[in-house]
Amino acid sequence: MRILLRLITTALGVAAAAWLLDGIEFTGGPKQGWDEVQHNLVPLLLVSAILGIITSFVKPLLTFLSIPLIVLTLGLFLLVINAAMLMLTGALADGLDIPFRVDGFWTAVGGAVIITIVTWIVDGAVGEPIDDGR
Repeated sequence: MRILLRLITTALGVAAAAWLLDGIEFTGGPKQGWDEVQHNLVPLLLVSAILGIITSFVKPLLTFLSIPLIVLTLGLFLLVINAAMLMLTGALADGLDIPFRVDGFWTAVGGAVIITIVTWIVDGAVGEPIDDGR
């Protein structure tokens, strides 16, 4: 249940970033209304899964190796790491023929910030699932 909730939360963040930034988009298909949502729902979930996997496995390693830079920049280098994860997601999606594109580093930084803020808001609204022992 927690993995599904995380996938949906990340998908909402990626969708918000694609909606707000011109350099992050799902390519092909219709560009307005319900048709766009239907056409991009599966790619959105796939991109969210890729981003979740990369964030789970690659980001901790990069964060550990970058501790001196993170300390030196008072944590701002974490934005660079998050942007790199989003750019890597875009590259992997392109390699897997998923119609998702991230144009440039600064767009990735903005997208990473938007995704982080949206996931914080959604996680705060949904809260932690209650484990009642069932």
